[in-house]
Amino acid sequence: MNKVETIIRALDLSPHPEGGYFKETYRSVGEIKESSLCGDYKGSRNYSTCIYFLLTSDNFSAFHRIKQDEIWHFYDGSPIRLHVITPEGYYSNHIIGRNIMECEIPQFVVTGGCWFAAEVVDMNAHSLVGCTVSPGFSFEDFELKPRKELVSLFPQLEEVIARLTHE
Repeated sequence: MNKVETIIRALDLSPHPEGGYFKETYRSVGEIKESSLCGDYKGSRNYSTCIYFLLTSDNFSAFHRIKQDEIWHFYDGSPIRLHVITPEGYYSNHIIGRNIMECEIPQFVVTGGCWFAAEVVDMNAHSLVGCTVSPGFSFEDFELKPRKELVSLFPQLEEVIARLTHE
């Protein structure tokens, strides 16, 4: 069994719809009522949720967005390149890793409503990260568009969108 298989088994990870593997590790007991949430949430949300998330250089986390802010935490393996597109179409990318002297950052916050995707920086490698979402994650807040639709929204970013989306 290779290291990736060992991590998947040890952490009991499952395939994630956007790519990679995950397991929810925390969901707060407390909830925020719908009437106290801003935006267009339907129903209550937990205060916070957290997952393990594993990517390999053979896959990627496709561009998607959620309503909430999402904090990425680096744990192990190759750094991750996180691509972010704001609702206004501004693009940026960030290297999440542990080598601070090489301008890698161990945590990064994706603002709710932004489109984002992730890929492993090194070849033949894996990345293990954690993602914390507040208010807590719900698949009702998750949006994954086909490549063609996302390119129509941001034609100036066609190259990166084409590389990090599915048909």
